[in-house]
Amino acid sequence: MAEAGRVVTGSAKGVRLLAPGPGTRPLSDRIKQALFGTLEVALAPAWPVAFLDLFAGSGAAGIEALSRGAPRTVFVERDPEAARVIAENLRRAGLSRGHLVRRDVLTVLAEGVAALDGPFGAVLVDPPYAERKALLATLARLGDLQLGWIGADAIVVAKHPWRDDPPERAGQLILERRKRFGETGLSYYRPDKSPEATVAR
Repeated sequence: MAEAGRVVTGSAKGVRLLAPGPGTRPLSDRIKQALFGTLEVALAPAWPVAFLDLFAGSGAAGIEALSRGAPRTVFVERDPEAARVIAENLRRAGLSRGHLVRRDVLTVLAEGVAALDGPFGAVLVDPPYAERKALLATLARLGDLQLGWIGADAIVVAKHPWRDDPPERAGQLILERRKRFGETGLSYYRPDKSPEATVAR
């Protein structure tokens, strides 16, 4: 079976992770290191925070968050084989604070945060590259702050092809920065705290 790299640091450092197969794009070790380096600095002193891994694939991002001390991670993944791999990767890493939801991301987000014990302090949105509509719809739902999926100081990260950037605003989320890693782009969003946005809520 294909591999999804390793856990970069923390309690499960060095554990090799499985990947569901050739149809997935697991986070490379380089991207994981950059992603969590940014989150840990930007969310300090609140880090570690509850982590939501959407379109979780191998679960590599959520497992990295748990290894680095996240109090819990929720993995949302509808594909049965990918869900099986996430469960196996959690077992390999010896992590018990992960909750796996085997359902469609947009369906879960439509049903309310209470079911997943939110809000979350950090979210990764990583759908297949061909599913841009799913990426945009997911960002829009997370950006509806009345739904309560994210905290006031949370960071939402979208993973996407670097030539196909998502918009600078998604609901009440505003783009803070973008980073490129070869063919992969990461776009970082935070809730808009401007007075105009507060009034609009």
